[in-house]
Amino acid sequence: MKPVIALVGRPNVGKSTLFNRLTKTRDAIVADFAGLTRDRHYGDGRIGNQEFTVVDTGGFEPDSTTGIVKEMAKQTRQAVAEADAVIFVVDVRLGLSAQDSDIARYLRQSSKRIYLCVNKAEGMSESPLLGEFYELGLGEPHPISASHGQGIRSLMEAVLEPFEFDEDEVASDVPDGVIRLAVAGRPNVGKSTLINTWLGEERLVAFDMPGTTRDAISVPFERNGQQFQLIDTAGLRRKGKVFEAIEKFSVVKTLQAIADANVVLLLLDATQGVSDQDAHIAGYILESGRAVVLAVNKWDAIDSYQREQLQRSIEQRLAFLKFAPIHNISALKRQGLGPLWNALADAYSSAYRKMTTPVLTRLIQEAVEHQTPKRSGHFRPKLRYAHQGGMNPPLVIVHGNSLEGVTEAYKRYLEGRIRAHYKLVGTPMRIEMRSSKNPFSDKD
Repeated sequence: MKPVIALVGRPNVGKSTLFNRLTKTRDAIVADFAGLTRDRHYGDGRIGNQEFTVVDTGGFEPDSTTGIVKEMAKQTRQAVAEADAVIFVVDVRLGLSAQDSDIARYLRQSSKRIYLCVNKAEGMSESPLLGEFYELGLGEPHPISASHGQGIRSLMEAVLEPFEFDEDEVASDVPDGVIRLAVAGRPNVGKSTLINTWLGEERLVAFDMPGTTRDAISVPFERNGQQFQLIDTAGLRRKGKVFEAIEKFSVVKTLQAIADANVVLLLLDATQGVSDQDAHIAGYILESGRAVVLAVNKWDAIDSYQREQLQRSIEQRLAFLKFAPIHNISALKRQGLGPLWNALADAYSSAYRKMTTPVLTRLIQEAVEHQTPKRSGHFRPKLRYAHQGGMNPPLVIVHGNSLEGVTEAYKRYLEGRIRAHYKLVGTPMRIEMRSSKNPFSDKD
């Protein structure tokens, strides 16, 4: 499991800038305005071969008792409780403040690994101004500049050093015989009810109130001789609708459950339609490269007109999951569950399908004969051969010349032909182009 690193500090010290630097995104809103981050931001980062999850928190005022500041403090406390390590961010240019001392006192009592990060220290690694931060009693300060990217690698190497990193843990290419199936979706769509129906017992709490499940719960299960690990994830709901801190941070566990699964069942609620949050979860599943099957629960509770509208909504809002089969079910009435199992098995086998180099090369050559790629600059891309570069999701690496000119549309065309030949369903697929240098490219 990837370690979870929480970024904590008072407002406007650069936590969101550091978050963006660690995740190589611009997901956290950054501006020179105190208290801008009120909600949680979470993302994946990597230093070398080691991956981690980083959580950006709002400005922390431990002793606040009223309003939004109190809520932000409660959320930050929960972040600290669930993190494996905490980076305490301070600002060298503003100097040490009483609020920094209050936060340090709270963190020392948390029994977590705490790393003191002194931000905005570009060109100040030897500055005597760093000395005053020793007063916090949190050990050696790590001077960095989040905006300039200075000192971040050495900071993260120190943070990640205590965690054992197993190369096999991230190598999802080799299944262990147990299919890890995560059931994901918004709160109250029937995830726990569905798993209870599969198990034939009241194994998980199922209650008609959103957010009953607080953490990802794993349950062993066997069907037709196949071992499964069923993972019931906490419901992901739209950020603006979530107020309880513990529910906010169950999102981290949900994202980890999706990333660690072999197959994800994305459960939709027929009575609620397809929301922005459904699209958000689907996008994360796609980004994680997991095989996915869509199930529309409570199908029996809507009429024919609503069904037609729902199908149109799925086609429009989840168009990027065209490869995923869709099944209409009722978890409560046990309807449609047999075909759903077959789809999950097909998605799993597709995610781990072996594709040989001779067959892939022949498919690529036949595709080029049928439709050549467009010329890019002076040269037309030449696709020579292809081989499989990974599984879950299947990765096909194509070698040739001038392949940087291959368009996304042409990659989708190649993907379609490979999918059709290998009958790949329910799994995303990636195509990577690798060009060898053209010896004549520098000559007239």
